[in-house]
Order: sequence, then C-alpha cells, then structure tokens
Amino acid sequence: MDNQKIREAAMRLHQAEHLVVLTGAGVSKESGVPTFRDAMDGLWAQFDPQELATPAAFKANPKMVWDWYEYRRTLVNKVKPNKGHLAIAALEDMLPEVVVITQNIDGLHQAAGSSDVIALHGDIRRHKCSDNCEGDPTLIDISKLEWDRESGPPPCPHCGKNVRPDVVWFTERLPLDALNRANDLSSKADVMLVVGTSGLVQPAASMPYRTKRWNSGFIIDVNPQEDTITPLADLYINAPSGEALPLIVRAMREAR
Repeated sequence: MDNQKIREAAMRLHQAEHLVVLTGAGVSKESGVPTFRDAMDGLWAQFDPQELATPAAFKANPKMVWDWYEYRRTLVNKVKPNKGHLAIAALEDMLPEVVVITQNIDGLHQAAGSSDVIALHGDIRRHKCSDNCEGDPTLIDISKLEWDRESGPPPCPHCGKNVRPDVVWFTERLPLDALNRANDLSSKADVMLVVGTSGLVQPAASMPYRTKRWNSGFIIDVNPQEDTITPLADLYINAPSGEALPLIVRAMREAR
C-alpha cells in the first residue's frame, strides 16, 4: 500500500465539504456477496441471468423469477458489511456532508451505518407491487402476508397483482427521483470517492465525469484493478476497499 497516496486521500477527504461516495459490486464482493453471474450456480447454472432479470421474464414465469431472487436474497442475508462499508459510514462523523450512491442492491451500506444512501438499482431486501398500484413504488412487507410460498410470489394486498423484488430489471428505467438526486449531487461534489466499480454501467459511470466537469471536483478511485474511471481520477489507489479505506479513515483521525 502506498502510504503517500493514503495520506493524500485523507487530506483531500478531510477538506471535502460535499463528498459523494460512488460504489459498485467490488465493495460487496469483499463481503462475500456473489456478483450477478456468480449467483448462477447449482440449480440456476443452466439459466442466463439476463433472461431472469426482466419484466417480460417475470410476466412469463413469475414463480421462476421470484424463486431466483429469493435464492439471491438468502445469500445476501448471510453476509455482513466489511471494513470498507464501515469506513465509508465512519466518514459521516468527520465531514459535513457524505452521500453514498451505490449500484449495489444488498443494503450493506445502510447496515454499516451510512445514513444517506441512494440505491440506484433498488434493494433486494424490499418488495413492491408489480403494478405500483398505490404509487411508485408501492412497497409491500411480505413478512405480514400469508400465501402458498410454493406457488410463487404473493398477491399484492391492495390490487391482487404479483409482488416482485424492488430492484431495477433490464429494460427498466432507474427511479427518476434517485437518478436526478444522484446526478445533482455528483455535479456539486467537491470530492468524489469511487470504490469498487468498473465504471462500465451507465448512468452511474457518468457521475465522476459530472463531478469533474461541473465542479472541477477531486476524484479518488479505489480499486484493486484499474478501471474506466482511473484515467479521469486525480488519485488512484490500487487496493481493495476493505484494506485502503480503513487506513484513510485512520489517517484522517490522526490529522484532526
């Protein structure tokens, strides 16, 4: 680990007034959360995940899609936030504004203690009416429902349509409120900490460019491998978030 880069990152973060932390699958993978394709094992190995994660697939075979997401949810429920998640949450105690924008759907940032998290792709722990009959989203607490779990998803208690995971599927738009807020905050950020993302998935991949273009913000990229954000970054730290971020937080505390 390059101690000089750790100290520089600590200094830049310490000076931040509007910090945005943008995270991707790499952060969750350090906790043991399988990536989208890694979850396709055992009974699910024969399926293409992109054929399961669509509204059309859910309409055609709601039980199969529901069962796959329940399987993925059981995997997520077995893991805990790692040192990277906890370090990101700790930044709130030292800075005036910290917002996490994540492409992950596992809720680990919230579990770690981050209080302002924009989950661009939804949250696998939540469920909603597939028709959003009482507003978008119409969230449903399935723990309060009784239904034949062998038959597939429960019916919405309001309209009777199928309940589905509150995640963004292929061909669906991201929630506009979340996307607009994420874009706005990225444009105003004076520092953006990019962690564990390849920078390939839009629209999240464009957010560091917003920070650089609209506010000349300082970009810190933390990733074990170089990614598409690395050439844009002012500082690149080639290490896992669970190793680098606790060192940065410690350096910030020592400098106070």
